[in-house]
Amino acid sequence: MSHSTFTRGLLAAASVLAFATGAQAADIKIGVAEALSGGAAQYGSAIRNGFQLAAEEINAAGGINGNKLQLVVEDEQGKKEEAINVFKKLIFQDKVLMVFGPTLSNSAQAAHPIAQASKTVAFGTSNTADGITSIGQYVFRNSVTEADVLPETIKTAVRIAGVKKVAVLYGNDDVFTKSGYDNFKKALEDLKIPVTTTETFAKGDVDFKAQLTKIKASNPDAIVLSALLAEGAPIMVQARQVGLNLPVIGGNGMNSTKIFDLAKGASDNLYVGSPWSASNATPENTKFIKAYTAKYNAAPDQFAAQAYDALYIASQAIKKITLSGDLAKDRNALQAALPDVKWTGATGDFQFRRFNDKGYDAQQKPIVSVTKGTAFVIEK
Repeated sequence: MSHSTFTRGLLAAASVLAFATGAQAADIKIGVAEALSGGAAQYGSAIRNGFQLAAEEINAAGGINGNKLQLVVEDEQGKKEEAINVFKKLIFQDKVLMVFGPTLSNSAQAAHPIAQASKTVAFGTSNTADGITSIGQYVFRNSVTEADVLPETIKTAVRIAGVKKVAVLYGNDDVFTKSGYDNFKKALEDLKIPVTTTETFAKGDVDFKAQLTKIKASNPDAIVLSALLAEGAPIMVQARQVGLNLPVIGGNGMNSTKIFDLAKGASDNLYVGSPWSASNATPENTKFIKAYTAKYNAAPDQFAAQAYDALYIASQAIKKITLSGDLAKDRNALQAALPDVKWTGATGDFQFRRFNDKGYDAQQKPIVSVTKGTAFVIEK
């Protein structure tokens, strides 16, 4: 063998070794299906940022048992059909270990059955409608349900703002906003708070003056609003325009710093509940906010925080299992390990609770905040 042939052989061997090492260093593929375009991108972009920040931190600290996390990110556009397509691609084509997302409850109801049928963990970080985890034992979420949060939000508004009677306004053509309405209705009944009128709207509506005029005539102390930001922000603006300068009690869809841009000058006095608050000065949350702000030059929101924590929660479960290379076996092992994970992160102390012997919901205490200026201020 000539010297040049021997040298070429060494280089080829080194190249193969480098390739193999590179592949091993990025061999835990995690699917991320989020709305990165369309109306729901206001949530999805922050969620993607939260995942990316957590993945970079985990990988910089040595990964998981020596292996690096590789996020496979897809845009499901906030549409049910696209969420189904993206889940199929991630599970069957990209062969990810698990899938985070999708962003909205509507999309989760459509796409999570794909994951359940293929025995792949689907992990929601932003959907809060009732019944999502009833799809099956492979469905998890760390987003606290509206059923858990809304009663606390109402109680706080009653105590702080002296609310005695309310008008209700909700989107009647969306799984999330209808579920929010159902939970608001039950909470108001349980707390014996009279409803002066109930009005509805549909996704894509831009003029809410007719509903708001009826609400004003009913003389409530507050507006209970189950809406996503696309409709919720203009509702707040138009409410102020018709002279409804009342507290607004909102659900998960309104809990975003985007409200300050979208309802500029009309965003004050919005009550929302979540396990996360920018004003919660725990060491874990302070570290998250500092890292997120430095990386993205913007303040994080609840959705970024929940995604960030979710990847750490999943990582704790992945650490406990031995990845065999048999994808079906590894997916089942992850599903078995996840329920026992306990984690303290940006959103506080977290653990799962089983939903009707099927999937797993979040067990966390909500924090109620109210908007003042350009901040969510914790109400105690």
